[in-house]
Amino acid sequence: MKTLNEIVRSISTKFGYEYESIQSFINIETGGKGFNGNKLIIQFEPSWFKKREPYAPSGAWSVNKVERQVKEWIAFNNAFSIDPDSAMESTSIGIGQVMGGNWKRLGYKSVGEMWDDAKKGIDRQVWQMCQFIHTDKELELSLKRHDWCKVAYIYNGSGYRALAKKYNRVPYDVSMSLEYTRLKWKTTESFNQ
Repeated sequence: MKTLNEIVRSISTKFGYEYESIQSFINIETGGKGFNGNKLIIQFEPSWFKKREPYAPSGAWSVNKVERQVKEWIAFNNAFSIDPDSAMESTSIGIGQVMGGNWKRLGYKSVGEMWDDAKKGIDRQVWQMCQFIHTDKELELSLKRHDWCKVAYIYNGSGYRALAKKYNRVPYDVSMSLEYTRLKWKTTESFNQ
């Protein structure tokens, strides 16, 4: 069985991405986790579900915030009971937290097919993340240039700095830059030994 590092190195190389850039993305997005036990790591987004299902009755889905996985799954399951496809499309999944609504962009026939593929393993989740980057030329170029502000803006939206401030966190672009630098140094040190 391949390690996460081996998977990331292999897939990032196939896409022409620097290992440290993709690994930085993964470390900042999910800390390198795509599963919690045997369940996908998810983040259900009520605002996206509301756009898809404007007349959905309120419920656990409508009060969800970025929480622990147990609460994410409660909100997701409630939304799923209203409309399965809209629930899956409104949820970020796996190690790269790619939103289900991007299923067509990634080349899947349905959002369910995207989810099923992500459930197969970390390698498929890393592929989804790299494919997502590859299908956005501005994001891809920003990643290759290490323009972490632009990467953060495209990947997490214009409010990423305000969100970090609200939750007293380091902004996404700063976290990515620091993680990339740490991984590059680690790679250089390993190479020099």
